[in-house]
Amino acid sequence: MSTEGLTPRAASLLRTLVGMHIREGQPVGSKALHVESGMSVSTATIRNVMSDLEERGLLSSPHTSAGRIPTAQGYRLFVDSLLQTSPIDASALQALKHELNPNRTSSDLIASASNLLTQVTAQAGIVTVPRPTASQLRQIEFLPLSDSRVLVILVVNEREVQNRVIELSRPLSEEQLKVAAELINQRYAGNNLSEVKRMLVAEMADARTRIDEQLEAALQVAKDAMEPEDAQEEYVVAGESRLIQQAGANDMDKLRELFDAFERKRDLVELLDRCSRADGIQIFIGEEAGYEVLGDYSVITAPYAQGTQPVGVLGVIGPTRMAYDRVIPLVDITARLLTAALSR
Repeated sequence: MSTEGLTPRAASLLRTLVGMHIREGQPVGSKALHVESGMSVSTATIRNVMSDLEERGLLSSPHTSAGRIPTAQGYRLFVDSLLQTSPIDASALQALKHELNPNRTSSDLIASASNLLTQVTAQAGIVTVPRPTASQLRQIEFLPLSDSRVLVILVVNEREVQNRVIELSRPLSEEQLKVAAELINQRYAGNNLSEVKRMLVAEMADARTRIDEQLEAALQVAKDAMEPEDAQEEYVVAGESRLIQQAGANDMDKLRELFDAFERKRDLVELLDRCSRADGIQIFIGEEAGYEVLGDYSVITAPYAQGTQPVGVLGVIGPTRMAYDRVIPLVDITARLLTAALSR
């Protein structure tokens, strides 16, 4: 959204008013705006400009105050055309570099990213968990446990180790499990897990037509091992307490609805999936996200990758009056540092 149609004075006053609202969280009156702006015009002139901005849908007047606050549309114009981002704080950058260490496992890096975002932005941090389909198989081993359970040791993406327990649909001996692991490692190592599962299904069908029950059983246990765990989280949220700290008494009902959305996951997963298919920073202000529950909140995201392959998005959720000049660069650099760590 551009400032086309706005005079330089109106654009400058809108920028100042938005900055005051972000800082103080209160409706801004013409006298306060006059002092803050430092303009050599009368307060009557400023009131006229504010009225014009309200008519354009960029400001609104709360019922309880003569002052004005930015609308979602006003914030959108501010972010698109009036925002000047701030340099990243040196201590925040140092904390990000220290925690997003390439020597840590990818699961540790992703688990800590949302907490890091919360610490450096003072908003709720959110990071999607890469789906197993984005992981490359290196090696698999099967260790028999009691009854029909088997421990699967899955090595993906160079050094990440995943352990899970599966139930066999038919009994297999320790030797059969060893043969199954050797078969998978020889034929499929180096492929993405999604591709491995596709090839396993095709081979199972072929084994079934040849009545090769042992091969089909071996392929079945391998396929079961590739399935994502039921408890696999789709995203990690941290820092909900930050939202509570910034909320007023009248905001608590809306905040409860947002927390319910965190629990339901469906809407946020759909939104984050849209972000993962886009390039660069994505900013949704209020109901731009397409969900009523986000009407008073903004979502800022950036994709992160492993090598050249995008695997997820990270970002923050906070009030529409968040400090965009600080938050946007921090989300961007966090995504870049996480990508660098995962790619080494």
